[in-house]
Amino acid sequence: MAHRTSVVWDDVFTAYDFGPEHPMNPVRLDLTTRLARSLGVLDHVDLVHPDVASDELLATAHEPAYIEAVRAASADPAAADLNRGLGTDDDPAFRGMHEASARIVQGTVEVCRRVWEGEADHGVNYCGGLHHAMRSHASGFCIYNDIVVGIQWLLDHGVERVAYVDIDVHHGDGVERAFWNDPRVLTISLHESGRHLFPGTGWPGDVGGPDARGSVANVALPPGTVDASWLRAIDAVVPPLVRAFAPQVLVTQHGCDTHLEDPLAHLAITVDAQRRAHDELHTLAHEVCDGRWVALGGGGYELVDVVPRSWTHLTAIAAHVPVDVRTPVPDEWRSHVQELLGRPGPRRMGDLPEDRLPIWVQPWTMGHNPDHPLDRSVFGTRQAVFPLHGLDPWFE
Repeated sequence: MAHRTSVVWDDVFTAYDFGPEHPMNPVRLDLTTRLARSLGVLDHVDLVHPDVASDELLATAHEPAYIEAVRAASADPAAADLNRGLGTDDDPAFRGMHEASARIVQGTVEVCRRVWEGEADHGVNYCGGLHHAMRSHASGFCIYNDIVVGIQWLLDHGVERVAYVDIDVHHGDGVERAFWNDPRVLTISLHESGRHLFPGTGWPGDVGGPDARGSVANVALPPGTVDASWLRAIDAVVPPLVRAFAPQVLVTQHGCDTHLEDPLAHLAITVDAQRRAHDELHTLAHEVCDGRWVALGGGGYELVDVVPRSWTHLTAIAAHVPVDVRTPVPDEWRSHVQELLGRPGPRRMGDLPEDRLPIWVQPWTMGHNPDHPLDRSVFGTRQAVFPLHGLDPWFE
């Protein structure tokens, strides 16, 4: 049976593996797939088993000399070129690195193709979302930038406007830089302030290049931001800008390292709020671009309690079979986690007690508090970008 949602998965994706001590352990991908399967979510999607992207495709986002450097390090990790960001603590070289990274790229391109050509309404690649990789070097656990290649494929195949929304805790710097001066791509990133977190970029005054002013929007969130404030920031910036831009395809990155238990960052978001953000972006895709939505993974380093639940929610929403946060986590999955890692998995698909649901979010239209750090950050972004789209930063 053909389904209207395509999801990238193959067991071979666990080969994107920087080693047992690295935060980006591929067990998070395997556990996500197992949880989604246990809950019946994968019964409602078409699974995509991509091959390895060609060098020609990779070169739409990366210098050929960089691709060659990745190939060399992939064949012999001792040959990794530190000047290309390879062989570092963040991006250790490993055998098969080129193939593993290029397969992720091909997966994202394939779901972009299916969505644009009408074979699917939605496409999900939670193995992807590698938003830090640059044209000439690796960065931040990212070798190839599957997002840039996917968006460029869309542009090269007739799409005139793509909106990209990044809710990872880290700034989506590689995607922003690739399309900095391209008015066809709107990039919006909500992330912990670069004053406190890698990569140290993504400021409200960054609005795009001279030929594309208004094509970039950044919300630099203060450390300690909680659910209601985070969702308020998303609601205050993303829907108005995306509606004004009127994209034909919405591409989103759903790094779940915003979570309060993530070891690499300082926000305080729950799985419940992440699920709501996934759902709101899904709804926005149906509103503005006839449901053409490509949803990607990204960061997330609490490997058991956070990533599998958050991305199972994302996949379920894309498949139009959403999972309630009160749903018990299947015993078979928790038993597997216990056997594999010697620790119990979470009991429910959400974090919050029922008496704290739903999360109440104060709409921006009710006013803002200039003394509140979150509201100051949001207003700085609105003030810099909204007028470039004909929007009123105070009220809309």
